[in-house]
Amino acid sequence: MLFDEGVLLRGTKPLACAMWILTNERKAESDMSQDETVRSILTSSDASQLPVRDRVGLVIQATDVATTITRIHEAEHAGVQQIWMTQSVGMLDTLTLFAAVAAQTRRIRLGTSIVPVYPRHPLVMALQAATIDALAPGRLRLGVGTSHRQVMENVYGLSMSSPLAYLREYVEVMRQGLWEGRVDHQGTFFKVATSFPRQAQIPLLISALGEKAFRLAGEVADGAISWVCPVPYLLDTALPALRAGAQAQHRPAPPLVAHIPVAISTDEAAVQAAALPRISFYTKAPFYAHMFAAAGFPVTADGTGITALVKALVVAGNEAQVKKRVRELIASGLDELLLMLVPVADESREREQLIQVIGSL
Repeated sequence: MLFDEGVLLRGTKPLACAMWILTNERKAESDMSQDETVRSILTSSDASQLPVRDRVGLVIQATDVATTITRIHEAEHAGVQQIWMTQSVGMLDTLTLFAAVAAQTRRIRLGTSIVPVYPRHPLVMALQAATIDALAPGRLRLGVGTSHRQVMENVYGLSMSSPLAYLREYVEVMRQGLWEGRVDHQGTFFKVATSFPRQAQIPLLISALGEKAFRLAGEVADGAISWVCPVPYLLDTALPALRAGAQAQHRPAPPLVAHIPVAISTDEAAVQAAALPRISFYTKAPFYAHMFAAAGFPVTADGTGITALVKALVVAGNEAQVKKRVRELIASGLDELLLMLVPVADESREREQLIQVIGSL
């Protein structure tokens, strides 16, 4: 059985199936080589040379499979070059969904921001990524991270000791398997010796909040993905740490992908009301609370400081104002942006507006 433009063909013989897969893989590789917008950004310098539109991605919220694929189709049609999806308990599996999306899109880059590392062995994660890369060569950007201690320990029942050391080894195992085709790793957390069926130089990005995490990204990853970090903190603390990590390992600095909440509204009170519950969630998570304090926005147990934090994090305004601010953020020194809609009044209309903003940059 085959899928042809989303239609299942039954009764197909195995040889025909194999030929179809090979033909379409070659077609995907050809499409990629002919379209310069389909590329994996591996360094900060690469990002700085790209048009602004290529440096701004859109967060897609996974609700159900059909709706999510439709939204990604709409984004690609509007000219969005990169989409990002998160992964958490109770959501659709992002990598599985990307395999379906890869077969139904042509150019748009697919990024995870992020997939938690503790529930999946690095070989499992790498093989999933390699499969998507075979379907959509050069379009996957695999962002991984440790996630929240509360979720990993209280929901999954997994121990979360030495998260940065664990993440370092995790990336090293995936790097060997994907980039070199063979893994021989004897570390503290993983002891792995195996080979991969094919090499796939998929960019491996990691989540980062604290200064040490950004330095680790500079040392071992192909990018750092922030989440609800104030922009001054990213410019003054995160970027220098990222570059110092890269310099220590004598490698080019990877890009920093800055998560930016966006509200398409000029009603300041309504924006605050819509954003406050979303941001408040993070103030109760220790990793985030420490980062907010380090960034100069401490939030006390009674909520003091949350209003200033929301105002610092959320870009708000009409379409023209948001577009102007996005360009300013890129000009400030941030490598890439990851825009997440904060719905205020009409989520469907505001999503369309944000897609048009990104597609018209």
